[in-house]
Amino acid sequence: MFLRYRTLGFVFKKEDRGEADQIFKIFTKDFGKIEVLGKGIRKISSKLRSQIELFYLSEIEFVEGKIHKRLTDALLIEKFKNLRRDLNKLTIAYKIGELLDGLIKGQERDERILNLILETFKNLEKPTLPLKTCYLQYYYFFWNLISILGQRPEVYNCCLCQKRLRPEKLYFNEKEGGVVCPKCFSKTKEGRPIGLNLIKILRIIFDQNLSLLKRIKIDQEELEKLKEVSEFYFNFLAKDENQKT
Repeated sequence: MFLRYRTLGFVFKKEDRGEADQIFKIFTKDFGKIEVLGKGIRKISSKLRSQIELFYLSEIEFVEGKIHKRLTDALLIEKFKNLRRDLNKLTIAYKIGELLDGLIKGQERDERILNLILETFKNLEKPTLPLKTCYLQYYYFFWNLISILGQRPEVYNCCLCQKRLRPEKLYFNEKEGGVVCPKCFSKTKEGRPIGLNLIKILRIIFDQNLSLLKRIKIDQEELEKLKEVSEFYFNFLAKDENQKT
């Protein structure tokens, strides 16, 4: 007799398998990141089809199979329907799914991650959210996720000499784990320039002060710089994780 496991989970990615099956990648409350096979779930007659879908929060039940965990039951909790009506928000949702898939490798329970996911999607669900705030919400999610995963970069002290950072020309060195002062940069010649305002934004994000983040003035150029350093750091971390595996 198979043991049945039941837990709350958020579906962040799915893949079609065969003619009617799907693999769901889910971050769960009790088991962390898992992959679950939905047998025949793409059939119109499937009772589970309306209860679990991409970017749904569902209560799921599964059993351990030889190759995959197999979905046996699901109950829809929240479908975030407003998000699906906005292409920009939907694009951000897919990007968040890529982050979860690329940065979380093992099955490890951490309710902080689930809480961060739900906080982010509840905010994206708000119908009158400005586009700039949507993008800020994504970067808020990204940097706080890597902080939970133990990859938070140093933004208060030079990550090489440990001296307090001063308002001068500073550099971001992903290999050393954060911001580098000009004196240390002159020795290593490794890193890319990072503005003081961008460092301020990162500090606000790490303080989890989303209300302040929404209020501060960020122009398009600053938003592009935030995008650049975020993508660069994500690619570095994802590459590092792939090398480990």
